[in-house]
Amino acid sequence: MSFQKWHSLLLATAATVLAVSLMLFPQQSLEASLRGLSIWWDVVFPSLLPFFIISELLIAFGVVSFIGAYMEPLMRPLFRVPGTGGFVWAMGLASGYPAGAKLTTRLWEDGRISTIEAERLVSFTNSSNPLFIFGAIAIGFFHDPALGIVLAAAHYGGNIIVGLIMRFHGTQTEQSTKKKSFPSLAKAFHLLHEERIKDERPIGKKLGDAVHSSVQTLLMIGGFIILFSVLNEVLSLLRFTEIFAAFIHVLLAMIGLSSDFGIPIVSGLFEMTLGSQLVSLTDTPLKQQAIVTSFLLAFAGLSAQAQAASLLAPTAIRFLPFFVARIMQGFFAACIAAVTFDWLYQPKSAHVFTGADPLYMIEHSVHQFFAVAPFITLITLIVFIFLRHRRLIHQRVDG
Repeated sequence: MSFQKWHSLLLATAATVLAVSLMLFPQQSLEASLRGLSIWWDVVFPSLLPFFIISELLIAFGVVSFIGAYMEPLMRPLFRVPGTGGFVWAMGLASGYPAGAKLTTRLWEDGRISTIEAERLVSFTNSSNPLFIFGAIAIGFFHDPALGIVLAAAHYGGNIIVGLIMRFHGTQTEQSTKKKSFPSLAKAFHLLHEERIKDERPIGKKLGDAVHSSVQTLLMIGGFIILFSVLNEVLSLLRFTEIFAAFIHVLLAMIGLSSDFGIPIVSGLFEMTLGSQLVSLTDTPLKQQAIVTSFLLAFAGLSAQAQAASLLAPTAIRFLPFFVARIMQGFFAACIAAVTFDWLYQPKSAHVFTGADPLYMIEHSVHQFFAVAPFITLITLIVFIFLRHRRLIHQRVDG
């Protein structure tokens, strides 16, 4: 039997096993689905939505071309990507997965970057945002905002290293003909003006399209989060997680980490949020927990990677370089956490939390955000339904 037929048989078998498992474990599957929905509703949707909308507007108004002109002398020598990649990098860092993939595909579709440049760019512009690292992980799971400093340093440090390595991805004979000097303010503004003029949509239409596109992407992300949450639970019920964890135990013993991380790592390879939560519940040294959590956050889990893959699928941008980059970042982040933990981490006993303390302010801001996040999600979905309904009516009238 050919490889393609084996591939078809494997996919069909996996889908059948999953369907049967859902019927055998309906209660557990429902609970896992609700956990995934809660993560999307309370954290992912409200934290990503503003950045998705703003990024769409910045592209429509030509601001990306303005930024790209000034970022060219930095991004081109360091990462071998155009200056517009600096915008993708900044927005990806601020908003988190999978914003880097979404914006990279948008620039590729607009013809601003080549396929090879897109593969380089997407490899290091996808990361967890600071709100997720400090809020959901450091404060929510570990109840220690000081740990967020270690996790953030490891995560973003590994991200930069991956970007520097991936600059060698692609044809080595590729040469850039673009100038590497900073343009004048007048020239950069001219690029902004030309880009805005090209887009003939009125401002109201641009805003509506930005909201519509952003919510559609976030609905897709929510589906992946729920799916992988259920998949993780099914694998655990079928004992596959324990089997995989047995192999992980051997690797952990070789590098001197506790075998208690076996199941959390397997779970985190599918969904990093669940894996990080399980790591925080283990009775292990905090330094080891920071190392393992840094690896899971950088690898991002197959759930976040599937989100990026779905965004890259309609383009010529390959997923494999992105996947390899996630593995590299996972190991780099774990190494950085191991090396810098004793230097960066200050135990809670060393802090006197007052209103002026930065960590206290972070924790307070995170709690305030999570208090209003569900309302942001609800209001935005109502607006999306209204815009969607209005667009369908217009299409019928025009038709």
